[in-house]
Amino acid sequence: MITRRTLLTASAGGLALAGLGSRAFAAELAKLKQKDTYKIGFAQTESNNPWRLAQTASMKDEAAKRGWQLVYTDAAGSAAKQVADVRSMIAQKVDVILLAPREEKPLIPAVMEAKKAGIPLFLIDRNVDATLATAGKDYVAFIGSDFVKEGHQAAEALTKAVNGQAKIIELQGSTGSSPANDRMKGFADYIKDHPGMQIIASQSGDFARDKGRQVFETLYQAHPDATALYSHNDEMTMGAIAAMEAAGKVPGKDLIIASIDGTKDATQALIDGKVYVVVECNPKFGPAAFDAVQRYGRGESIDTWLVNVDRVFTKENAAEYMPEAY
Repeated sequence: MITRRTLLTASAGGLALAGLGSRAFAAELAKLKQKDTYKIGFAQTESNNPWRLAQTASMKDEAAKRGWQLVYTDAAGSAAKQVADVRSMIAQKVDVILLAPREEKPLIPAVMEAKKAGIPLFLIDRNVDATLATAGKDYVAFIGSDFVKEGHQAAEALTKAVNGQAKIIELQGSTGSSPANDRMKGFADYIKDHPGMQIIASQSGDFARDKGRQVFETLYQAHPDATALYSHNDEMTMGAIAAMEAAGKVPGKDLIIASIDGTKDATQALIDGKVYVVVECNPKFGPAAFDAVQRYGRGESIDTWLVNVDRVFTKENAAEYMPEAY
């Protein structure tokens, strides 16, 4: 269990972290020379939503604050381009690579090529297939949320809201991504002990607002008896709300909604009673990621999983958290 005593708090505005998993052994990984400044490669997966934009801004701001050089790429949602982006960073001889992998399996070559080139790599916010690449051996560490726990927390809150009885539409994130896989698992693991909670339709909305709107519209037309929505991120949630309202339905009444992320739009929807719960997934990785690089350069032992400790937003506390939403 993570308690406040176990937290390692990053710089102001950054993420709260707790170390989990076995210790990484520097001898098994590329070493990083201690320097005042580093050349950091940041391979972003896409920039089509507020979460990604906030994450990128955090990384750029932190690099500027420390006077480090940031080599930034945007894969525009393409795993193949992201592999090419990492190869370009290797060719540019960056000191460290921070990779937000589009999908779990296709980015394995990028991880292994960085290892072969002797460049330390940290996975940021999304993981890769643990059977193909291992933290502490093939890359330094994963910095990110416990997505299974997020799904579990969303399921727990939704189950309580509907007294254990709901017909649920699930909007999944990008197919093959660790957040989508794990948020689906965490939710399913919780409701399996609550037989009244039934997922009657589930499809990917690719973490995008308009795709989420389109997918929800189709699923709801096919399943008008649905009484709840579980969405893997706030952008899809807001798209679904638009579809509900266009159909003359009242979000928060006709369908009870559980979402994940913590955007300003979703937090306002909480305040307005349209969404029941939002499980936070903080995108401000800059301070935590750069601190981890600096510690690694000093030769410190790095936990193989640096866990974001996220919060649960409800109507009761949404106004308090609104200034921190993005």
